[in-house]
Amino acid sequence: MEKTCVESSQRPAAQWLRYWFPVIAYITLIFYLSSLSHPEERLPNFLFEQLGDKLLHGIEYAVLAVLCYRAFRWAAGPQAGEYAVMLAIVATSLYGLTDELHQAYVPLRESSLADWIADTTGAVIGAVGSRRLMDPGTKPSIS
Repeated sequence: MEKTCVESSQRPAAQWLRYWFPVIAYITLIFYLSSLSHPEERLPNFLFEQLGDKLLHGIEYAVLAVLCYRAFRWAAGPQAGEYAVMLAIVATSLYGLTDELHQAYVPLRESSLADWIADTTGAVIGAVGSRRLMDPGTKPSIS
């Protein structure tokens, strides 16, 4: 009986780690890149030359929204799972806002409302797209 209790108590931790660790790792990467005065030196040039800054912001935050959606949907409890799309959009947009504020204090970087709008747009696309791809039988709403 003790073994069963230990196994069942480890399941939530393993589930939490499976879904939330990628979110934490990804926001850590975003924070690191935002801390660099010249992030383009660490990334392939074609990203900046071919895609453009706003599209990169949208893609970056769409990926974060996908990860947040997964975590809210399957590892944050049934009530959070019900509102996973909205929670993913809000969490991702708020992180984008804090990222823009962070960049205001990094030498040679600037904070931009347009970047935050691109971040939030990417969050909406990522979260809504995740719901449609991962839960195809659900209704097409944001909640």
